[in-house]
Amino acid sequence: MKDIKYILVCGAGLMGKNIAYVMSTNPNFRVGVYDLFETDVHAGIRTSTKQLVEKGVITEDFLEECLSRISFTTDIDSELVSRADLVIEAVFEDMKIKHETFAKLEARCRPDCLFCTNSSVMSPSEISSELKHRERFVGTHFWNPGHLIPLVEVVKTDATADGVAEKVIEALTSCGKKAVLCKKDVPGFIANRLQHALWREAISIVENGIADADTVDIAIKNSFGLRLPQLSALENSDMVGTQLTWNIHSYVLPHLEDSHEPSPLLKKMLDEGKLGFKSGEGFKKWTPELIDKCNADLNEYLIRMLYGK
Repeated sequence: MKDIKYILVCGAGLMGKNIAYVMSTNPNFRVGVYDLFETDVHAGIRTSTKQLVEKGVITEDFLEECLSRISFTTDIDSELVSRADLVIEAVFEDMKIKHETFAKLEARCRPDCLFCTNSSVMSPSEISSELKHRERFVGTHFWNPGHLIPLVEVVKTDATADGVAEKVIEALTSCGKKAVLCKKDVPGFIANRLQHALWREAISIVENGIADADTVDIAIKNSFGLRLPQLSALENSDMVGTQLTWNIHSYVLPHLEDSHEPSPLLKKMLDEGKLGFKSGEGFKKWTPELIDKCNADLNEYLIRMLYGK
């Protein structure tokens, strides 16, 4: 399998820009960004990485070196497309658009070019279903914000050839990502299945009047949430022991939420126009100032936790 040198990021939205920055941190990579519309990719990356510079995680010189390795085009027939060894697609979460995008790419990229789709929910097997060379396709789920969250889930399709996922993981790891293999293409992959299992129970607790939304979040943040980065679920199970895990599950699992449909509370909130940040109210009320603070605090926390800055 050919060594990876030339990367193409297809889609210059927020995730696309951040992915381009991540891949450019490897000095051996040259990154092209393709989008239908003229976009100032460098300016977008400077905005995303502003806090990293201000906190001293990276220097201005390092950022400029990264940007020097990133080029942009609106020309699908550009050399940035045809020379690519690895493509990471980051277009809208729309199956038709993704099919059309990869059809255009397959007509212009080499047969041995590796194709990746950055989708958080859509099946990589379905996205690649119309390709001639399905064997070179995987999912690469970057988590938002893509330049800060370490995890990338590399998802094998029902046709991924041996070695393809491993090659993609190697490339991502060389850029500082914590790339993990999802062996089966299942809805939610790994981390979203875990995350939404928690969300389902949290919403159920509110719906059933056990506690209000603020209390649920306080309970999470001030108990197991604190230790999760250091002591995760299966480590914790081994720590307390398989017997205790069995005993607790035997007692509590029958009482946990196991609905296969979204909560009626969510439907009620939708009907009432409570759309979260978008409308200023969801489970909680949000002013523009609180929204800005929540977003800024998240990035501050991630930088402090990841880099000690």
